[in-house]
Amino acid sequence: MKRTLLALLGGLLLAAAPLRAQYILVPMDQAQNDHLKAYGLTYWALQQGIAAEWVLNYRAGSFLLPDRPSVRREAALRGVTFEPQSIGQVAHIRTMVEQENMDIVILEKAPKIAVYTPPDVRPWDDAVTLALTYADIPYDKVYDNDVMQGRLKNYDWLHLHHEDFTGQYSKFFINYAGAPWLEDEVRKNTAIAKEFGYPNVPALKKAVAEQIREYVANGGFLFAMCTATETLDLAIAGHNVDIAQPFADGTPADPNATAKMDWSGTLAFQGAQIQTNPTVNAFSDIDGHQVNTPWRQPLGAFTLFDFSAKLDPVASMLVQDHEQVIPDFYGLTTSFKRDRLKPGVTVLAEEEGAGWVKYIHGNYGKGTWTFLGGHDPEDPQHQIGDKPTDLSLHPHSPGYRLILNNVLFPAAKKKTLKT
Repeated sequence: MKRTLLALLGGLLLAAAPLRAQYILVPMDQAQNDHLKAYGLTYWALQQGIAAEWVLNYRAGSFLLPDRPSVRREAALRGVTFEPQSIGQVAHIRTMVEQENMDIVILEKAPKIAVYTPPDVRPWDDAVTLALTYADIPYDKVYDNDVMQGRLKNYDWLHLHHEDFTGQYSKFFINYAGAPWLEDEVRKNTAIAKEFGYPNVPALKKAVAEQIREYVANGGFLFAMCTATETLDLAIAGHNVDIAQPFADGTPADPNATAKMDWSGTLAFQGAQIQTNPTVNAFSDIDGHQVNTPWRQPLGAFTLFDFSAKLDPVASMLVQDHEQVIPDFYGLTTSFKRDRLKPGVTVLAEEEGAGWVKYIHGNYGKGTWTFLGGHDPEDPQHQIGDKPTDLSLHPHSPGYRLILNNVLFPAAKKKTLKT
């Protein structure tokens, strides 16, 4: 019924609009009816072989699409605001781009997307999966067996579900020992480790982390949130070190693990102190907030940096938003301490005056990675067992826009990427 009404509305809009314009503008400022679905519309256009233009810093990162009946119809069906643009209006936008801190990035091809996630995710949800589903952007699910069989090469963009790549199951055993869902996860992961010839789950996860590192080095686009950001690098740095707790494999963690870590191959972090106390629910001191410890830090707000669109189009794409200051949100890894960042890491957002940052980006080999701390931008204190966030209630979410910026980033015409 809802789609039928939207189709009727689309027909009325088509009838009322000028017969044809050169372009339609998909505004991304406060005029937009559904910011999140606007990304889905742009992705759909790319799927149809229709090139799009991303006008960085113009009306909060708006999109220009060719004016076609099919595009107007799809926009109306999705409830996405669009504005027909005459030749003169488009010329004015292009003049503004030349004169001000703006740039136009050509989006050419819909990236093929994979989400690394357990086959039966429960009892929590994943913000990226929610965003992709709400925006109607297709994706495939992959997990350890797919990674170990070399299937990542089939994808342009990879998101990491909030996985613990140290093999400690996010230390959920501290509070959820005996829970059926946790026991089921242990059983399934142990079976995969055995299938690929690894003695335990931590050894398997280290091998998976290495495959993900190689995926980026070979030109992949990686995006991760929450636990996956911190533990991916911990697994890479600890490839020859036992940093897992007894729950994971029956062997005590190496108390000298910190001194033995090798940070030369990591993506974002270096020099972290490993948490080897099995009663403390933290992985290391990379996270500034330490959410499940007695020294947990309160939430504040983080501010997106303003980059030069012409000199730093990559960073500019990743921070396009209609709000610059965004309320913070917890995750098992909420933030990243400044003194644990590798040289060359680009900070995209920070909490002013704090010892940590929220959103970071960097190059590795031929590819790129982007890490966003926290679990769910619209559920600041998400707990296991909570219901998934209903994004129809948050169509203007600035935090979810950051996720979807990353989805379109790989579609950009390569010659425009200068960072």
